[in-house]
Amino acid sequence: MSGGAPRSPSAVLFACGMNAVRSPMAAAITRHLFPHSIYAASAGVREGEPDPFVTAVMEEIGIDLSDHRPHTFEDLADTSFDLVVSLAPEAHHRALEMTRTNAFDAEYWPTEDPTVVGGSREQRLDAYRRVRDILMQRIKQRFRWQPPPSG
Repeated sequence: MSGGAPRSPSAVLFACGMNAVRSPMAAAITRHLFPHSIYAASAGVREGEPDPFVTAVMEEIGIDLSDHRPHTFEDLADTSFDLVVSLAPEAHHRALEMTRTNAFDAEYWPTEDPTVVGGSREQRLDAYRRVRDILMQRIKQRFRWQPPPSG
């Protein structure tokens, strides 16, 4: 393939540190935008705990993540992905290690960690919304999302 945008994968894994915030958001957004064309999963380097702020900000855009339970790379039943998108440095290191034994592309999308933002509940929610919206735009752009025809 010469030049141009990279092809869209049929199966993508989003990875971050604890599979509690960024990677489950990205996988859920991808499943929402590409329900019949891209299989999306998520994993973390370490196992985290469910984050209620994630559930809240995703519900605002009509995506239910209330049943998400964080899990690690080791918990994956299948590693047949076309693409692994890392959202945190430690996840990118793990993805690159995996490319030694698995045939997939690895991309690194540095993404802010909203859990480090302090302040009021609303200020913290705003940090999560910012990450959600950045991921939404990046996913739409990378996988060439087109709005469904109206009518």
